[in-house]
Amino acid sequence: MGVRNQTQVVEFIFLGFSTVPNSHIYLFLPFLAIYSVTVLGNLMIFTLIQLDPSLRTPMYYFLSHLSFLDICISSVTVPKILVNFLRQRQTISYNQCMAQMFFLGSFTGTEAGLLAVMAYDRYAAICKPLHYSRLMSPKVCTILALATWIGGALNSALHTALCTTLSFCGVNEIPHILCDIPPLLKIACSDVHVNEITAHITTCFVAGGPFFFILLSYSLILSSILKMHSTTGKHKAFSTCTSHLIIVIIYYGNAIVNYNHSSAGDSLETDTLVSIMYCMVSPMLNPLIYSLRNKEVKGALKKVAGGQRKSLCFHHATSWGE
Repeated sequence: MGVRNQTQVVEFIFLGFSTVPNSHIYLFLPFLAIYSVTVLGNLMIFTLIQLDPSLRTPMYYFLSHLSFLDICISSVTVPKILVNFLRQRQTISYNQCMAQMFFLGSFTGTEAGLLAVMAYDRYAAICKPLHYSRLMSPKVCTILALATWIGGALNSALHTALCTTLSFCGVNEIPHILCDIPPLLKIACSDVHVNEITAHITTCFVAGGPFFFILLSYSLILSSILKMHSTTGKHKAFSTCTSHLIIVIIYYGNAIVNYNHSSAGDSLETDTLVSIMYCMVSPMLNPLIYSLRNKEVKGALKKVAGGQRKSLCFHHATSWGE
């Protein structure tokens, strides 16, 4: 019984902000501001797509899933960080840690698949325009979106199940700001060989597979664009891909740096900064990138804003008449 009590951990302590004196005072408001902008920005994109009939196309259907995913990714980590700032204790229970790791892995894995699906949509639109309606029918879009969600959840469930078998021998200090696979494997005292092999194999399929599919899709897209004779057509084709390409670069750039740093054992400050970029800043930038660079989104936003102003004016006039 004594050995069992020694190895059982009921709570973890995050060390990510331990190097920042009085971090709860200086970081609470900036983190709250970033989280608010992330939720409101992505919610705006999601709502616009549901309200505006002109945005009910496959590209925006997948974009609505991306916006919802970004809200989920931030909501898995940031509220807990904010609560810990208020409590002035960077802790998380064992069960909450496993749940956070599962949902974070599930949502980030789903996003990798969704970015690949969005690349395929652009390929079908530019390279196969005559067959686009068949290739990207509502049924196909639903199946593709559902497949990304299921794939991300199954992959994360596998890693979470393996992590629940680990022993920590009383060590409960996580050198990170959230529960993720690499930092938990660092502090485990049991054999993590199976966990590491599984992580490497699944990363090749869940992250590497979509990445190479995106490269292939854009290679074919670039080839088709270069064959176009119309300068206007080339410009329009490039413009429909630019926003997606920027998000792909940000996502994979942050993911590569995040997991390479975590596995290489770099400084705590570097790991913390990279994780903030990966889980907070990137989801905040996505709606800004699409709203600032996309004419259709900006047009839909103006229509909704104009409709609200007209509604308010009509309500005011009616009230005045009464």
